[in-house]
Amino acid sequence: MLKWLIVIFTLIAVILLLIAIPRIAKVLFKKSAEGKVITLFNDIEEDSTKAVIDKDDLKDLPYPVRNWLKNSNVIGREMIKTVRLKQEGRMRTKKNGPWMPSKAEQYFTVEEPGFVWIADVKMAPFVHLSGIDTFNAGKGKMNIKVLSIFSVVDSEGPEMDSSTMMRYLAEMMWYPTAALSPYIKWEEIDRNTAKVIMEHEGVSVSGVFYFNENGDIQRFVGKRYKEVNGRYILSDWGGINKEFKEFDGIRIPSKSDVIWFEEDGEFNWFELEITELQYNEPALY
Repeated sequence: MLKWLIVIFTLIAVILLLIAIPRIAKVLFKKSAEGKVITLFNDIEEDSTKAVIDKDDLKDLPYPVRNWLKNSNVIGREMIKTVRLKQEGRMRTKKNGPWMPSKAEQYFTVEEPGFVWIADVKMAPFVHLSGIDTFNAGKGKMNIKVLSIFSVVDSEGPEMDSSTMMRYLAEMMWYPTAALSPYIKWEEIDRNTAKVIMEHEGVSVSGVFYFNENGDIQRFVGKRYKEVNGRYILSDWGGINKEFKEFDGIRIPSKSDVIWFEEDGEFNWFELEITELQYNEPALY
């Protein structure tokens, strides 16, 4: 009888340990990621003046970009220096693969462009992925762990620098006044299309924004590095916006699909919705 009790208690202890370790690891992963956010925000220079966007600030921009910024309600508002937001959505790793629910927090700085994206993805019952994607001082890095313990992606280097900068450029639609930043250049293509170029820390990326007549961004397409069989290949990447909403009085896309535009068709791999967003509040949620 005593032996059976020892076996039962041992099994219970092992089960509890298997439950507790991923939970502790998840907390530690989040704390580490939040430390990167604090570092990102600590680099912001304090400025007692509050720069306000005037319509003359837009006069030299291509028509579709001016139309977008006016439609976004930025005129008469403070320049955006920081952003924090929450997302909900789902993602998958291959075209016919299962969708995995996801939640994320993301933090941006604008004067010195950077972001930290902290995600939690449910792979299966009792199995999750913890992910962090960062762009800071021109450097990009991605780390993804199963159960917040086992690393399945740990990428950095020139391709990640370019890829995370491209992501920052595409997501500028969530903080429109960044369009006026010195590291951003615009070229008009036609009344509803504009090319955008971002140059920072010796790296340059570019893409094309497509607008409707009202000034809403319909989609974005640019070249981003994609890992294929252990090699990085520049591929067409971007997104399509499905809904729009005002946060802090600024109109932005609130629902989007993120897509790889491949030769054999579109690979819609991430669907997201912004559920919460604040500007110029450089603090953790």
